[in-house]
Amino acid sequence: MRRSHVSPRMHRDTTGRMAAGQANFLLALLLSLASSAISQDDFYSFTAKDIKGKTVLLDKYRGKVSLVVNVASECGYTDGHYRELVRLQDHLAPTKHFNVLAFPCNQFGGQEPMGNSAIAQFAKSMYKANFPMFSKIDVVGREAHPAYKYLAESTQAPPTWNFWKYLVDPNGKVITAWPPHNAVVDIWSKVESAVNRARWDKGQRSTEL
Repeated sequence: MRRSHVSPRMHRDTTGRMAAGQANFLLALLLSLASSAISQDDFYSFTAKDIKGKTVLLDKYRGKVSLVVNVASECGYTDGHYRELVRLQDHLAPTKHFNVLAFPCNQFGGQEPMGNSAIAQFAKSMYKANFPMFSKIDVVGREAHPAYKYLAESTQAPPTWNFWKYLVDPNGKVITAWPPHNAVVDIWSKVESAVNRARWDKGQRSTEL
């Protein structure tokens, strides 16, 4: 009985094709797993440090609408946004279905140079900030906080300046986002509508806001 002869070159080619096929399969599997992991995430699945450095599970805000904002203390948008964010929190927090969540960031124009304690003092003394504030973070780039990476990936609209605003529903999914030239008063009715939907879903069918 004759043995089939496989040349060294044919053997190398076959082995190379098998290795390439395995590599492609593993790559596809990893991409699939990564995609699945991203799809299972929502904004409230992350953790962050509050302005005092304490770790906070963002899940504590699940069931509520959140307006997530990257704030800065020395920006042309600072005064108008802080004043209106405080007013919005005053108006909607009593519903128990809303919070402004403020994340200081120094990436745009170096306009948040202070440390966390000074930022907290500034927001309280100047504006009587009445909403949760978090430790200073990066919101774009390789060192961006994972929660902000999620916001950017969900909307395809990463922050390009201070005071970007992301409206997050009670399940942690992003409803929409606005750049800083959209003042809080411009988005007020849309935020109210999201809160009214959350109240309705919870059976609070009282008069709309």
